[in-house]
Amino acid sequence: MAKAVLLFHRKRIYDDGGILEMKLWRLPARVPGSRHRLKYSLYYGEGGRRLVGYDNERGKGDHRHYADQEQAYAFSDVRRLMADFLADVRRVRGGLL
Repeated sequence: MAKAVLLFHRKRIYDDGGILEMKLWRLPARVPGSRHRLKYSLYYGEGGRRLVGYDNERGKGDHRHYADQEQAYAFSDVRRLMADFLADVRRVRGGLL
């Protein structure tokens, strides 16, 4: 049976203590609740608290965490996913990345 293939992983720790971590895998089959074969976990947090997160957890499908709310996310492609996530991180960080 085919396994998940890690396509991308980047982690950055900011001087102010913020942590940005992005992971993306290609899967042999789609995650239940998603319409594609990608698994992703995009995280930005400070002080042990998630401030922005995008993921497609089994059963929940594509969704985002922002401002203490969880909302469905309309995944279209990886480029748009990364752009949307980084735009949210910029907002939380006051325009800085």
